[in-house]
Amino acid sequence: MQHAASAITAPEGDQLPVYWQFHEAVTRAQLTEWLPTGRHFLVDISGPRAPGAELAARAGHTVLRVVDGAARAPRPAVADGAGGRVVPVLADASRLRFLADACADGVIAEDRALSVHLAAEALIAEIARVLRPAGRVIACVDSLVLGMAVLADQHRWAHLVDLPHAEVVLVPWPDGTITRCFGPDQARELFTGAGLRVNWMRPRTVFSESMVTHWLRRDPGGLAKLVRAELAARSDESLGAQLVISASKPRARPR
Repeated sequence: MQHAASAITAPEGDQLPVYWQFHEAVTRAQLTEWLPTGRHFLVDISGPRAPGAELAARAGHTVLRVVDGAARAPRPAVADGAGGRVVPVLADASRLRFLADACADGVIAEDRALSVHLAAEALIAEIARVLRPAGRVIACVDSLVLGMAVLADQHRWAHLVDLPHAEVVLVPWPDGTITRCFGPDQARELFTGAGLRVNWMRPRTVFSESMVTHWLRRDPGGLAKLVRAELAARSDESLGAQLVISASKPRARPR
């Protein structure tokens, strides 16, 4: 995998390279496809760059966006012409104790939320608690493929040998933080262990950076076509720098 950690870290600035234009467009398209129909109450615990809250508001939903307490104060509620709105709240995104049980129709945990919060089991248990029966969650995590690439970049060969046998994989990030990486089986177990049913799992993108760059250089106006091809592509869960998981809370069985 090229560029290891930079493979999922978009550069700062308004003018993104062509691959990151594609990556962002795919993220938005996947989130848009996942959003429920009608108007619902959603909770967004994603990182600061994730577009899920705004996309959901445009679709008519009310979104409680949890802003980390270490960040700057949240902006006032953002309303949208479709009737939806984003309501920011300053709180610890890893602890949703201020929310009642079964209060949310959906949770958005994009932008590596479950990888950044290393105690992912506690966070997914909180997500399951606040979801109503049949409520859904979409999450994005760093993959073992990415973790191996980062460790290889850092010449941590001994860690690479042990990686396939580790139950919890924590990888030092170039900026000094730690990320938790998941294989498909580990990710599935994380969700099912919290009582959630995994509906689907796929890499964020199947197409490589080199292929996307080559395509868009030949056809600068072909971004939308390439995104449609990405969404339709058959994917292997074991590939990709990130895994995207959609899960739901089962309905209570009638007595």
